[in-house]
Amino acid sequence: MIYKEHIVSARKRIALVAHDNKKAELVEWCLRHKEKLQKHELLGTGTTGGYVERELAVPVTKLISGPLGGDQQIGALISECQLDLLVFFWDPFEPMPHDPDVKALLRIAAAWNIPVACNESSANYIFSSALLSSRHARKIPDYDCYIRDRAV
Repeated sequence: MIYKEHIVSARKRIALVAHDNKKAELVEWCLRHKEKLQKHELLGTGTTGGYVERELAVPVTKLISGPLGGDQQIGALISECQLDLLVFFWDPFEPMPHDPDVKALLRIAAAWNIPVACNESSANYIFSSALLSSRHARKIPDYDCYIRDRAV
């Protein structure tokens, strides 16, 4: 794979996602980090986005529910370099009917080299990083080069 640099702005686009029995935990985490979160653009799937917007009193772009395609919407934003960070509090003990969608979302996040926080501890680590509020470069796949090479 060939990579190129993508410049991430100081103001991040952050997706906030949580499985049903993790929504309250995510909202509590968001309340503790409200000051940092309100400096960025927030997106959320379905109900989670509504909860975060209501409890934090900050605007959240709400996508559709994860099982109805919200996970794929987030994945598309990642692949278009329109998302910089994924905070996804998922439940490892509760099987979800849309598990394949969740796996696909996590695979896309890994392929496009964006930070992913899957629990409170990893989210705290990411939010303690100086990179959260600064402009920086990250490596992303150079699919333009890949497509051009395949066409020959």
